[in-house]
Amino acid sequence: MSNPNQTRAFERLVRPHFDRLYRLAWRLTGAKAEAEDLFQELLIKAFGQLDDLVTKDAPGAWLCRVMYNLFLDEQRRFARRRMLTVEEGQLAGDGIAGLAGPDDPAYDHGRYETIMQLDAALAQLSDEHRIVVLLHDTEGYKMSEIQELTGLPVGTIKSRLHRARGRLREILTENGTIS
Repeated sequence: MSNPNQTRAFERLVRPHFDRLYRLAWRLTGAKAEAEDLFQELLIKAFGQLDDLVTKDAPGAWLCRVMYNLFLDEQRRFARRRMLTVEEGQLAGDGIAGLAGPDDPAYDHGRYETIMQLDAALAQLSDEHRIVVLLHDTEGYKMSEIQELTGLPVGTIKSRLHRARGRLREILTENGTIS
């Protein structure tokens, strides 16, 4: 059982990172329910390691690393899981922040279609390539942050990012999204 001081310390260290952590969870899992489960699993694990968390200079980076490792563990346990694709019809229901649905007056059909095609293309990438694109290009993590998060050398990250972008370009060109 935790005491009130532990709870306050935990909240002070973790709350400022909630938005970024949840976005990362959503990007890793591709689904709202799975993202919420991963986020909750992170909070439980982090609270159990509060003594370690308190000593970290960059608790946000440490929390991201723990979340990433939890995600990888989940991937290994339940075999390979892909992000939901457009064909499965789940993405619109889970919602992408800032993206209106067809019933919304602010709905922009062209933008919506482009995002859906990009998501479908991302789903075709290997997990290793998709994660570096999502972390760097979508979430804005720096190479050093991705290195800390994944444990990969910066050269490997750059190589994967380059290959992933090339493969995305290929997929989007084949589908007629870009010319």
